[in-house]
Amino acid sequence: MPNTTKLTHSIEIKELLQFAERTFKITKGTYLFQEGMEAEELYLVLGGKVQISKITKDGRELALRICGKNDLCGELTLFTEAPKYLLSALILEDATISAIRKDVIEKEIFQNPALAFEFMKWMSDHFRKTQTKFRDLVLNGKKGALFSTLIRMTNSYGEQRETGILIDLPLTNQELANFCGTSRESTNRILNELKREGIISIKNGKILIHDIEYLRQEIGCENCPAVFCSID
Repeated sequence: MPNTTKLTHSIEIKELLQFAERTFKITKGTYLFQEGMEAEELYLVLGGKVQISKITKDGRELALRICGKNDLCGELTLFTEAPKYLLSALILEDATISAIRKDVIEKEIFQNPALAFEFMKWMSDHFRKTQTKFRDLVLNGKKGALFSTLIRMTNSYGEQRETGILIDLPLTNQELANFCGTSRESTNRILNELKREGIISIKNGKILIHDIEYLRQEIGCENCPAVFCSID
């Protein structure tokens, strides 16, 4: 199941890269930026994976999306006064990043109507995806939030196998819980139930979904286009 939400579908990567001030490598486990830091740059992911998340006052983490190749992050600071990053970006895999100064891209958007139009389309899709994620987290409860997250992950990282869809992204139960806004214990319990019922199996940290229709039926899935039902 191919990922259909990449930035290249709206904004040409080569067009953004011409504004990049620098390109650098960053290692797994470090932060590209953290919530509250002054925001001067947007970042284009050329390789690796970056997790975008929000840290609550009590220290809990809510993971919102995973950025992969050709994804943009840090974009929420555009056209704001004295901007600070609203979210944090943790490197999940060693990554190659291009940095684009915020003021440079803002100036180009004003001067280039085609780029402005494409950027607006991309931002609109991005906000719609975010809204549907929060809808699922709020309305479907803990179990529904996990089911919804698993469905979204198949659209972003799913690979068809003879016995189901493999989510080709190794995640710990804590990392998966962060995407659902639940505790690790709740996530463990629900995953174990799904394994006992033969809905999923887990090997080497990767989840193989044997019956995705079960997950869809349990949450009343609306069969949204994959572009909006994804984790990136």
